[in-house]
Amino acid sequence: MRLVQVSQFNYRNLRLSVRWLLRSRESTNYTYNLTPLNHEHLAWFISSVSGRPVTEIRGYIEEIKTDTELHEHIRRATERSARRGIADTEFRPGRRIGWYALARALRPHHVVETGTDKGLGACILAAAMLRNGVGRVTTIDVNPDSGYLVSGSYASAVDHLIGDSANLLGQVGPVGMFIHDSLHTYEHEMAEFRAVAPHLSPDGPVLSDHARWSGALSDWAQSTGRQFLFFCEEPSDIWHPGNGIGVAFPARHA
Repeated sequence: MRLVQVSQFNYRNLRLSVRWLLRSRESTNYTYNLTPLNHEHLAWFISSVSGRPVTEIRGYIEEIKTDTELHEHIRRATERSARRGIADTEFRPGRRIGWYALARALRPHHVVETGTDKGLGACILAAAMLRNGVGRVTTIDVNPDSGYLVSGSYASAVDHLIGDSANLLGQVGPVGMFIHDSLHTYEHEMAEFRAVAPHLSPDGPVLSDHARWSGALSDWAQSTGRQFLFFCEEPSDIWHPGNGIGVAFPARHA
């Protein structure tokens, strides 16, 4: 019985791995979809963080899943880019759907993201700002070639800064929502949280894309009197185990 269970698990992973090797061109920062049940878990997670009804959050999740304009923009921008040989054209946002839903629910005046890479997260956040009718996105990366997806109407809501995030965060002005997705070391994460803290709105959430593997955000949350929650991804179409969303947010009760 134990051998059968292990064999079934390994067979599923092998099947997903082979299919991904044949269909995907990505070599880093993999994209994927989440299972339907994981989307439901994400809706409840964002509802708990934002204080908004879960029915409202489900609506935001469905909104981005069916946003054909954004999906088509990602496809076209990827096909035009110099990195099209190592990037997939299909819109697969994974946990970033949660970023979108939280930005729609809280309507922050300014979202700051570190770690632009190709710009998928920035475009998703920009889509939320455009739907809200208010707010801007600042995305920061050390790579001057980052952000190639950020163009067209989405670029109108995005400021793209190049340089060390821990240094630039002191120059971005008031921040309503912050997302760490740059260098994933404990020291760098903590440096970013400390740098953005003086500029953060009292009710502004702080997210980490690396909280599944690092205790930096939960440690920072405890030291600043915030609550901490973590959402774990369940990818539906890839061998990768997924990451998740860690979030530190103001305590709602005394």
